Amino acid sequence: MNENHLTSLIDQMTLDEKIAQLMQLATPFYKGASNEGQITGPMASMGISEEVIRSSGSVLGASGAKEIINIQKTHLSENRLGIPLLFMSDIIHGYKTIFPVPLAIGCSWDLESAEKSAEIAAKEAAVSGVHVTFAPMVDLVRDPRWGRVMESTGEDPFLNSQFAEAFVHGFQGEKLETDHDRVAACVKHFAAYGAPEGGRDYNTVDMSERQLREYYLPAYKAALDVGCEMVMTAFNTVDGIPASGNKKLMRDLLRDEWNFDGVLISDWGAVKELIPHGVAEDTQEAAKKAITAGVDIEMMTPCYVHHLVDLVKEGQVNEALIDEAVLRILQLKQKLGLFENPYRGANEEREREIVLSDSHRQTARDLASKSCVLLRNESVLPLNADQKVALIGPFADNGDILGAWSWLGSKDDAIKLSDAFSTRIDSGQLSIAKGCDIETGSNEQIDEALRTAENADVIVLALGEHSDMSGEAGCLADIRLPEAQLNLITALKKLGKPMISVLFNGRPLDLHGVIEHTDAVLEAWYPGTEGGAAIVDLLYGDTNPSGRLTMSFPYSVGQVPVYYNNYNTGRPKDAPDAQERYVSQYLDIPNEPLFPFGFGLSYTTFSYSDITLSADTIKPGQPLSISVSVTNTGNVAGEEVVQLYIRDVAGEVVRPLKELKGFKKIMVAPGETKQVTFELTEEQLRYHHSDLSFESDPGAFVAYVGSNSKDGTARQFELIK
Repeated sequence: MNENHLTSLIDQMTLDEKIAQLMQLATPFYKGASNEGQITGPMASMGISEEVIRSSGSVLGASGAKEIINIQKTHLSENRLGIPLLFMSDIIHGYKTIFPVPLAIGCSWDLESAEKSAEIAAKEAAVSGVHVTFAPMVDLVRDPRWGRVMESTGEDPFLNSQFAEAFVHGFQGEKLETDHDRVAACVKHFAAYGAPEGGRDYNTVDMSERQLREYYLPAYKAALDVGCEMVMTAFNTVDGIPASGNKKLMRDLLRDEWNFDGVLISDWGAVKELIPHGVAEDTQEAAKKAITAGVDIEMMTPCYVHHLVDLVKEGQVNEALIDEAVLRILQLKQKLGLFENPYRGANEEREREIVLSDSHRQTARDLASKSCVLLRNESVLPLNADQKVALIGPFADNGDILGAWSWLGSKDDAIKLSDAFSTRIDSGQLSIAKGCDIETGSNEQIDEALRTAENADVIVLALGEHSDMSGEAGCLADIRLPEAQLNLITALKKLGKPMISVLFNGRPLDLHGVIEHTDAVLEAWYPGTEGGAAIVDLLYGDTNPSGRLTMSFPYSVGQVPVYYNNYNTGRPKDAPDAQERYVSQYLDIPNEPLFPFGFGLSYTTFSYSDITLSADTIKPGQPLSISVSVTNTGNVAGEEVVQLYIRDVAGEVVRPLKELKGFKKIMVAPGETKQVTFELTEEQLRYHHSDLSFESDPGAFVAYVGSNSKDGTARQFELIK
């Protein structure tokens, strides 16, 4: 079906049918769904007629080839023009095979593995009938109190952009029309959802346009530049206007400036939320503002279907706006091949073969190993196979290691730490106790833990947050581990045995109460289906830790937001002539985070030497080469993430102290030296000036090459224009 046929199809549609195409409903509204008719609570109050359902355009949350085929077949028999439904779902970090949460995937610094995880998620989703995933989430994050940091890849715009591209490539492949093992991607949440005041979900976002363009927009743009098919609006305000009704953001920037011609969808209920936000008096005004702003699909509120007909008849909304929205939706259906094959990749037999297959699980295990970050190791890791291990803590025998947005993932399918240890060492070497629950504990539990650990050589503590403590609406003011777990650590510390903490969580934590009492700390995040196996691989040295943080760990929540690419002040604490008091500092804690962006340990060590520049100057069209020799100075092979940062010494507006401009992950054998070379161009030195122009300034720059954002060797160069 070509463009003319789509236009002809629109011409045949009534205004009511067009508007219904803009409605996205959850599965209970549809015949053939496993939860058909279970319309209660807010859904019951939507007032959706059978006519709207028959003409609707997309479905939210259907799962499984059988269910989706049933819904589609029934719908096609009842839809007057035979227009197929789009099936969309939240496939964030895996469909049934669950990979580490995106923040953990970011810590792998492995773009190829990230793309592969999205490819597998797409393959499992597509064979199960899904057409669109609401991913990737590329919101830049600087506040660990916000629960949804676990969906982002971190605090850096360059790194987030790289991962955005990788995820889109993985989900969509090269040609959606013919590759039915892929799904359309939807980048979210546009825009700046990751910067809510106080780290509180859905809260106000307020920043300058220059700040928005410099840090928060690049990753969305990167996803769209590689062909991401859809965009989802954010819940928050942008410059005082909620995103779903923000014409300047959606039409002027997204459509006109960036030339995005794909489908724009609201988040759940966001159109109606224009009312409590205070920019619409009622649902009619909300509908008008959203369609005028360019929102094509309204998710799970009925403002469009209840009011757009009257708004068109009254001349308040041009029907052409509705026609263009319908055309974009039909174009996506065409691109997915739904007019020729409305069931697309859905296949029950292949579904049984592909979903949660052994090869997919192995890929998840490999990525989980790469995503864990070793934060501390006082010569207690790796473990010795002869050691007696006491595995203690609320995550010792707990399958809640998948994290939020693991939707169809099963805790029963997850490899728990207890399972993995049991397959690695003899039963006589392993003893297990809970010690406490995640948020509560008792003296009896601690006594049991002490008895369990009494004859052990080493204690492995499995600690963290249950999955509901992060993710959407999972915001916390106190980001320490719960008191019950800190009490457990204190009690076990008295035994004087080596202690290793393994942390399961969806955000950077304030690690006081952990870091000073345990000899090693492995940040495992929520590692996914194969998490336990991957962690035991790391603990015994079968795999060498290679993860590096992509979000800073605060020394205290009082520092938040804390991030590496901050600005200097007029009175920096570390200036040579700094006064004792009248400088930018806290009196009670350091300025610096506990662990900086880019940080992570290995079972080996690396040294950097011979950092050289190809020239002392850089010019437009004449890139600068920056080379460094990296030597493995330890006894085992290891992967190092070599990181390049720059500083613009004096700009038209203040510039960050450091900005990531490149990274390379290399495997180095013991005693081996590898040379790493980065190419830096004048384009990479550009930034948004006060007038929002995007250009570079001639003058002095500093390049830093090292293992993290704090530790690097500096070399100076000059930009000449």
